[in-house]
Amino acid sequence: MKTYQDLEAIGLSEKDRMDFIRSVVNEHRTSADYRTAEDAELYYAKRNPTINKAQKYVYEEDGTKVPDIWSSNYKLTHGFFRRFVLQQVQYILSNGVTFQQEETKKKLGANFDNRLQELCKKAMIDGVAFGFWNLDHLEVFPFADTPKSPGFSPVYDRDSGLLRAGVRYWSTGVDERDKTERLTLYEETGYTDYIQRKGKEMEPMGPRKTYSVTTKANGLGVVESVVGENYPGFPIIPLWANDLKESEIIGIRPSIDCYDFISSDLAGDISDSNGFFWTLNNAQGMDDVDLVKFVKKMNVVRAAALGRDVTAEAHTLAIPVDAAMRMLELLRSDMYQDFMLLDIEKALAGDKTATSIRMAYQQQDDKCGDFEFCIRDFIARLLALLGIEDEPSFQWNRIANQMEETQMVMMAAAELDSETILNKLPWITPEEAEEILKRRAAEDLGRFDGNNPQDGGEGPNEEHSSEK
Repeated sequence: MKTYQDLEAIGLSEKDRMDFIRSVVNEHRTSADYRTAEDAELYYAKRNPTINKAQKYVYEEDGTKVPDIWSSNYKLTHGFFRRFVLQQVQYILSNGVTFQQEETKKKLGANFDNRLQELCKKAMIDGVAFGFWNLDHLEVFPFADTPKSPGFSPVYDRDSGLLRAGVRYWSTGVDERDKTERLTLYEETGYTDYIQRKGKEMEPMGPRKTYSVTTKANGLGVVESVVGENYPGFPIIPLWANDLKESEIIGIRPSIDCYDFISSDLAGDISDSNGFFWTLNNAQGMDDVDLVKFVKKMNVVRAAALGRDVTAEAHTLAIPVDAAMRMLELLRSDMYQDFMLLDIEKALAGDKTATSIRMAYQQQDDKCGDFEFCIRDFIARLLALLGIEDEPSFQWNRIANQMEETQMVMMAAAELDSETILNKLPWITPEEAEEILKRRAAEDLGRFDGNNPQDGGEGPNEEHSSEK
């Protein structure tokens, strides 16, 4: 794979830079990580690529393998991977991120929580996703491209392993005749846009641009100066899905495939058999096609004309529904165990005390705690880029026995301050707790000044009235 040192060795030759960009994208799209991410995107979209490519075959008497065009070929897919990704991300981020300083959230943009959720979903699916700080807001660069989003080819430093550059690429145009490729090379010193139209060579769309541009104008609106600036570091930061730095589809994919295949085969067996099968006596002259026609005739007309001395007997077919359903249950349970998430159906069937709920959440807490570590690392790098000193905190979206947990908090209330009590109550978010504390402080200040009419205060005195 191309590294940042390879980019440095090119120099200023535009042709060499374009060759480098093309090779980076080609190597990216042929890598094993890309192929995994490409399939993971399909699983997330509830389109199992394994079962969709599957073809049933039958073997003739001479051993020849031919496509099975007679039996049903259901391709049932289930959204397990999407469910797992959403459950993990929402468990950590459904209440957003809270910072110690109120100004931090404002500096990160109004939609920071939404973009962070999008970034985390893409990281879990692809194995890694990239957050680009674009002047005053966060943008998400997925690792693998899809029909709806561009891809991003990272360029790492060979020595430090840090992300130092990258190429974002996407295509425009309805069909191949007017297809146009767009590419952007991001570096620490700025970014350069390139275009490659159908049947033409790649070319730059202008000089390298800085990440921030400040325009100064006089009182008459005439621009006096334009100043371009870059960040103190590379403004694209990777967010990894886990410490293995791989897609979360790895390890869970075979179980999803098995679940979908068993469901599809069970549906096919029920559809094709209708609960019985036929044996024909003295019908040696009938080939496979004749037999299929006979079965279809019996299913549609419920009657068939047989030749002389030919008899038909119906036999009850025992479809192993119970075994298939048991296997599906085991697969479902195993997938939740392997993904380390809470199976709500099992949780609802058990004890509902606060202690039992905490125990049921233990492995999900472990998994999400590991992912939160990756999120914290990303946010720390982003804050360092922006020169902000702060720490994020998260309130996980855990189902709780709120009555029992509230009673526990109130029993210890005499030993706790107001802020701790509010933050420990399971039905109050950190933002709500902060607003309650502010209102309480304002009420206390009003009582101290004697300006709260509800507490016997006389309100504004004569000297401070608007009429004086």
